[in-house]
Amino acid sequence: MTDDPPLVSCINVSKVYSLASNGRLSRRSDAPTVTALDSVSVEVQPGETIALSGPSGSGKSTLLHLIAGLETPTSGTVSFDGTDLASLSGRRRTRHRLNNVGIVFQHFHLLDALSARGNVALPLVERGIRKRERRERATEVLEAVGLGDRLTHTPDQLSGGEQQRVAIARALVTNPRLVIADEPTGELDTETGAQVLERFQAAAEETAIVLASHDPNTLAVADRVVSLRDGQRVAESGPDRDRHTIDPAGAHSGTPGEIDG
Repeated sequence: MTDDPPLVSCINVSKVYSLASNGRLSRRSDAPTVTALDSVSVEVQPGETIALSGPSGSGKSTLLHLIAGLETPTSGTVSFDGTDLASLSGRRRTRHRLNNVGIVFQHFHLLDALSARGNVALPLVERGIRKRERRERATEVLEAVGLGDRLTHTPDQLSGGEQQRVAIARALVTNPRLVIADEPTGELDTETGAQVLERFQAAAEETAIVLASHDPNTLAVADRVVSLRDGQRVAESGPDRDRHTIDPAGAHSGTPGEIDG
């Protein structure tokens, strides 16, 4: 690992949910709880690709949501460029995601009424980018993921794999500092999945990527693979290390920084 301050630092992060009898989230103080993450520590350097592996229910998606600022931890801290995300108001966290984070959701969340290009351009609309530049940038990134001939197609005219590539293009169109991806190749065939991973690798020259996957080909592109089980970090592997258990006490504390917004 480099001695440079991390872009993302999770220190002893836990997430506990309260559940109602129907399995939905509850606000009652006496409701039973489930621990999705238990004292997990992980750092992400600028330009680094980290993969989260583990069985369903291991805490991968929860950790992704915390790193993205979509949720806040029950305990511990999640910092971006030195700023504790939980210290920000909901509006400032939203602005942080818009300025710094691209997200590939597992279920895509495309708008049915918009074309592929319109869906990809949405984050640029929110940034106030002019229409001509939005169209150019959305077209460029769609071509990069092999959808140059699907620019005007709506989601119902696209296959599941094509919809996933639109979601990936939308995450990359703002040139974010961090990309969060939940099973980014889960709906793709081997050849298309390889193309998408190449795009991720190209982005990783300047962009940090944290992805969750069961796919060995996807895990293989990562600089490090962090393994989770039952909400705990159990091992790490990478090109310069063997698998080993992690001591969270060694987490780097960075210098507090400033988030765009």
